[in-house]
Amino acid sequence: MTDAAVRSNLHPTRPATSRRTPAGGAPTAAHTADEAHEPRIDVDAVTDLLLGTWGETRREAREMIKDPAFWRIDGQSVPEHRERVLGQLRLLVENNGSRRAFPKEYGGLENNGANLAGFMELVLADPSLQIKSGVQWGLFGSAIYQLGTKKHWDAWLSDVIELELPGAFAMTEIGHGSDVASIGTTATYDPETEEFVINTPFRGAWKDYLGNAALHGRAATVFAQLITGGVNYGVHCFFVPIRDAEGGMLPGIQSEDDGVKGGLNGIDNGRLAFDHVRVPRFNLLNRYGDVASDGTYSSEIPSPGRRFFTMLGALVQGRVSLDGAATTGTALALYIALTYANQRRQFDSGSGSDEVVLLDYGKHQRRLLPLLAQNYAQFFSNDELLRKFDGVFSGRTDTPQEREDLETLAAALKPLSTWNALSTVQEAREACGGSGFLAENRMVGLHQDLDVYVTFEGDNNILLQLVGKRLLADYARQFKGADAAKLASFAAKQTAGKVFHGAGLRRLGQAVADFGSTARSVELGLRAEQQHELLAGRVEQMISDIAGRLRPASKASPAEAADLFNANQAELIEAARAHGELLQWEAFSDGVAKVTDAGTAQVLTWLRDLFGMYLIEKHLAWYIINGRLSTQRAASVSRYIDRLVQRLRPHAQDLVDAYGFAPEHVRAPIASGAEQARQDEARAYYAALAASGEAPTSEKSLKKK
Repeated sequence: MTDAAVRSNLHPTRPATSRRTPAGGAPTAAHTADEAHEPRIDVDAVTDLLLGTWGETRREAREMIKDPAFWRIDGQSVPEHRERVLGQLRLLVENNGSRRAFPKEYGGLENNGANLAGFMELVLADPSLQIKSGVQWGLFGSAIYQLGTKKHWDAWLSDVIELELPGAFAMTEIGHGSDVASIGTTATYDPETEEFVINTPFRGAWKDYLGNAALHGRAATVFAQLITGGVNYGVHCFFVPIRDAEGGMLPGIQSEDDGVKGGLNGIDNGRLAFDHVRVPRFNLLNRYGDVASDGTYSSEIPSPGRRFFTMLGALVQGRVSLDGAATTGTALALYIALTYANQRRQFDSGSGSDEVVLLDYGKHQRRLLPLLAQNYAQFFSNDELLRKFDGVFSGRTDTPQEREDLETLAAALKPLSTWNALSTVQEAREACGGSGFLAENRMVGLHQDLDVYVTFEGDNNILLQLVGKRLLADYARQFKGADAAKLASFAAKQTAGKVFHGAGLRRLGQAVADFGSTARSVELGLRAEQQHELLAGRVEQMISDIAGRLRPASKASPAEAADLFNANQAELIEAARAHGELLQWEAFSDGVAKVTDAGTAQVLTWLRDLFGMYLIEKHLAWYIINGRLSTQRAASVSRYIDRLVQRLRPHAQDLVDAYGFAPEHVRAPIASGAEQARQDEARAYYAALAASGEAPTSEKSLKKK
């Protein structure tokens, strides 16, 4: 049996392992690279690398939120928390935190990348603050800016930036969440008055889950089916006032409070309904579609489907920012858990020595260090995503192809980072035991607040389905105009064990060759090229297999085609997830390639390898079933990971210190000196007791006599 992971001409180096002898069966590892006499990472340089392209902006934001006025206060009532967060938004305005994305003409700074970079850091202060600011300026304000035209900017944008006009983003309905095209709210044009009549025809069409809707919003950008001349031209966005200056509801507007939620209770989420509310024709945000005074509809985009997706694509920044915010929140949890694990002692070694530090245990290394590697990959991939976003939204690279790539990349990465945030925070909480369950140590609050990140700005599974469809489209393009001979040739190559490389945002090289025998040593691990080929090959084969199964749909009835797609939906989403993981691995590798310091490069290479092997281990069953790994080499993957985490253990504190968090960002006693003080006190007590000669005799020692 051949092993498609190892070329006979490649000789991976074995990661060094600790030669430290455990005492009494329990580890006694060196806790720092200095103690282990190993090259250390340049912590400051790695911090710069993780903060990325807009590192200066991130540092400015972190410096701002050192002010306790920005911090979440555990135990506040919902009304108190809401008012505190509203006050924090005013502080953001004072610190220019609301201006970065908007035109200079209206008091903005015209720096889209910096805007999202600064926004991501607010999660360290209070996720409610981050999301409420995102509602005000990233959704409500962006809808006016991205979907409106200059007349709308002149009318409202300055007030939005200054928080003189708080607003809600009214897209989602109770009956239609991710399926925006099917929303029930209507906007019917009346040519006699030159007004749109906004109406909620049934309960399922109530707008729901809207930040600023319950209390603070004075207007809303409302998405509704535009109807004029008896024709429905699909979903468009309208500016609709909802409250007067004193906070009273305007005629025809109904509002309900969503009440207490699973997290993010500093945000006044609520529902809105409209009972034949009239707004001027002016209030149609008409960048992509307009209605003349006589009711004639016009658009530069003739295709209704393309027009709809273009409008939604203009609001992609929410997904980009959530990817980064989830990554930063995850980093905070890992910093707390790993710092605590490097200080907390539990169980003696069995040889009369000190109790053992948690991170010296193999299981603790195994549960946390691969997640650290994963989080580093997320930082690198988010910076790539942010740079692509800035290029498109600045206009430098604003082409249909670049927009499509941006939307697909955001849809691939946001699900992974938000799901990873929840699983990592939970693992970090458990790794801190009972201390992790105390609110003061922030784990439970982080999990509660980050929970809904997997849902808003696009349900994760829906987003990955979009990615999967893009991968299928890329795959199909390779065969446009292909004759029977070409297709036959492709089929022959498939049966010969070769895989087509064409799917995805990046071109992945050409056909994979047979990589040689598994008779060689399985302890050598997999080098970067081999990791890439395994990860890329999985995506490509999954897409190829799905495409083959979907081929009959082209000649089937609509119902039969839908059934066929539905039967393959789960695997398509899994293929898209695998594609996102590949992109993260590639971004990590690109980041490592930029490092010039030898010690830093070595440690980050080990960390990148750990991430790659961790991904391969997660999908071992697939690799074995599909003949990509022999059972012998598959069995070695876990052993190789064990060796990597041992190698990385002395570097763990340096790697989390490189996040660059100050004590004001962490605010968790167990990672801020309290645990170390407890341990030092206990050790000093027992040392003094032993030295005094007054220590009681152990019962076990008596029985040995």
